[in-house]
Amino acid sequence: MDYRLLLTILIAYTLDLIFGDPQWRWHPVRLIGNLIERLEKRLNVASLNRVFSGIVLFISVVGVTIFCVGGILGLAEAIHPIFYYILSIFFIYFSLSVKALAVEANKVQESLKSGNILKARSDLSMIVGRDTERLDEPEIIRATVETVAESTMDGIVAPLFYCFLGGPVLMWAYKAINTLDSMVGYRSERFIEFGKPAAKIDALVNFIPARITSLLISTASWCMGKDWLRSLKWGLKYFFKGLEYNSEMTEAAMAGALGVRLGGLNFYNSKPCQKSLIGDNINPLDIRHIKESVKIMYISSVALALSVGAILLWLKKERV
Repeated sequence: MDYRLLLTILIAYTLDLIFGDPQWRWHPVRLIGNLIERLEKRLNVASLNRVFSGIVLFISVVGVTIFCVGGILGLAEAIHPIFYYILSIFFIYFSLSVKALAVEANKVQESLKSGNILKARSDLSMIVGRDTERLDEPEIIRATVETVAESTMDGIVAPLFYCFLGGPVLMWAYKAINTLDSMVGYRSERFIEFGKPAAKIDALVNFIPARITSLLISTASWCMGKDWLRSLKWGLKYFFKGLEYNSEMTEAAMAGALGVRLGGLNFYNSKPCQKSLIGDNINPLDIRHIKESVKIMYISSVALALSVGAILLWLKKERV
């Protein structure tokens, strides 16, 4: 097993738990986002085939990301191995969002506790893509729990999964793909063709992490004394379905653990989108479910995701 990579990941993970995601202009995700914005304006035009332009965008953004991260780490290793590991720690640290997810979810919870539903809607709008202006308390809770479940996958487990497989370079290739999907992978008139390549590949690279996350949520619910069998049952309902069910699977595992019903009607830019109803609706959605979903996220990511990562490293070493 590559214990140096495991130690590097553990240090980066600890930094994220302590300091959270740094909000500064040179954050790699922001740099990737700026690149996407600039290229999108040039490529997403009527005179070009939108799907082909989307492929060009995807190759350009992911290629530049791999080149930059790989180049910086290669140069650092040539200078000194210690410098390489220090930069690796920071690249991994910048890719994780454990504390940031908990902080944002807790903001929604505290606003609801204080009875300030307008602030709760505003806080929620910072972490979801759906319209929040007219949501009532149960719908705000539902959206927050769904986001925690999905972000456990694409903000924590998936980056770690690819880091264990291929180090910081592969981890940031994933982050570039995920950022592309979050910015252009919409079914709006502007992006439905242009963003299709990014959306399809994002679904593909999340296929395995989504299934790992579903099992992690079920295991974490067992650690918390929640209904882990119901969580497992609902997660397995989507386990062998296609790529488009990645997020539903993690939400289903969370819904089963909490005994709540998720899914339903959402609005994106005032346009309705009906999602499947998930969960058995044993417990009415309550503010406490936000806190419980965050606890499940922490247990899944801190204890179990790293254990799965260690197994991946061991299997990788065995093949060698």
